[in-house]
Amino acid sequence: MKRSATYHPLVGLAAALILSAAMPHTALGQRALTDHPRIAEALHLLDVWMDAQQAYEGIPGMSAAVVHDQELIWAKGFGYAHVEPEIPATASTMYSICSISKLFTAVSVMQLRDQGRLRLDDPVSKHLDWFDIADPFADAGPVTVEGILTHSSGLPRESGFPYWTGPDYPFPTHEQIVERISQQSMLYPTRTYYQYSNLGLTLAGEIVSTLSGYSFDQYVRGHILDPLGMTSTHTDHVDRFRGNQLATGYTIPGRDGTRKVVPPYQVRGIAPAAGIISTVEDLARFASWQFRTLEGHDDSLLDRNTLREMHRVHWMEPDGWTTYGLGFSVWKENDKSFVGHGGSCPGYRSQLLLRPQEKIATVFMTNAQGVNASQYTQTAYDILAPAIRAALEDTAAAAESAAEITSIDRFTGIYERPLGGESLVLVWQGKLAVVGLPTDDPLASLTKLQHIDGNVFRRIRDNDDLGEAFVFEEDADGRMLMWRNDQYSIRAR
Repeated sequence: MKRSATYHPLVGLAAALILSAAMPHTALGQRALTDHPRIAEALHLLDVWMDAQQAYEGIPGMSAAVVHDQELIWAKGFGYAHVEPEIPATASTMYSICSISKLFTAVSVMQLRDQGRLRLDDPVSKHLDWFDIADPFADAGPVTVEGILTHSSGLPRESGFPYWTGPDYPFPTHEQIVERISQQSMLYPTRTYYQYSNLGLTLAGEIVSTLSGYSFDQYVRGHILDPLGMTSTHTDHVDRFRGNQLATGYTIPGRDGTRKVVPPYQVRGIAPAAGIISTVEDLARFASWQFRTLEGHDDSLLDRNTLREMHRVHWMEPDGWTTYGLGFSVWKENDKSFVGHGGSCPGYRSQLLLRPQEKIATVFMTNAQGVNASQYTQTAYDILAPAIRAALEDTAAAAESAAEITSIDRFTGIYERPLGGESLVLVWQGKLAVVGLPTDDPLASLTKLQHIDGNVFRRIRDNDDLGEAFVFEEDADGRMLMWRNDQYSIRAR
């Protein structure tokens, strides 16, 4: 995948920026998806919404990306990678991706499985002779490779160290994990409950190292990262990136509303479960590789059926709500199925969402705890997916006439509301629309306007009846005003 230029805010639909594409799309010939007006307006909404969320929610910094197949449609940073020196976050900023690391560990395990080096029903003890955890439920069967990949092994959540506790975050070494395992005990019988386990995926990484003869870092770099060109991805918090490309982590706000800097730490032996640092651009490459593989265009790392196997549900909790693949989270939202993973660790949150059926992926990373990362990837999907579908179906790349869009584009911008907050006025599906900011759901907050005449519009109600008027006018100082219900907002930018 080629690295795309960073997407910048649009002044209006006419200012749409065409980003570079890694591969041409059949439906659109040689033209990038971002050349389509539906894509441009969707990216504009996503860009302004994320910018507002970062500011209003007091998030230090964040980066996000949207991928369709082999095209990086959009990637951008907001806020600061380092607050005090005011170094901006960009699409190339590194964050800890925390538990998304588990996907790279799972891919490594399945590579070895396909080589005949292990079986999913193998007991972990077959490959790790030091795995001698106390098991009061031995009659339920052994902990298996599949069990640790699906979090149905019955293992406790963590290795026996308080590594999530600051300020030191004492993550154990390989030797400490080996020494401590005999002092731990199974939490449940195997194949009984879903219990998320960093210990389990740490053991998966240990199996990779034992069978391959390489360290975890050497194996993942040689068999996944380097082949995919993920040059900004590393299996632990590399010191040379601190203070520059690796964003400084920050805590949840305290009662006084301020965040504290998270001191530097190394993840050491827990790296297979939570140690990797990366960028949204690199995870976009990881997503595009999956789409290529599923289509049968790239079997260099995994067979397409192996990746499909990883994306399928292998464990369902008895209540039916929790489902898991092989390393991948599998879930449904609005009757659509998704795969991916989230990450949470000291100072960072992240989320990777993939919708393989549409070859769409969204990525989000932030250097702050207490942020709902999945909200951002899901909202990015909800905004872009319909636009991508429309663009792929529309070979003329003109859903509405350029003349009509130009006639209403002069009213677009961000307006400051009288009681606080902002109103984003934008072109949406050929009509003027208004979105209140901040908002957790920009699509639900979107109000379409019907053009009546000149600078007069009316709100389109849910039943398509017309509501109150929105009137745009310039005052004596040349400022654009938006009147609604006898009150006005002033366009700030």
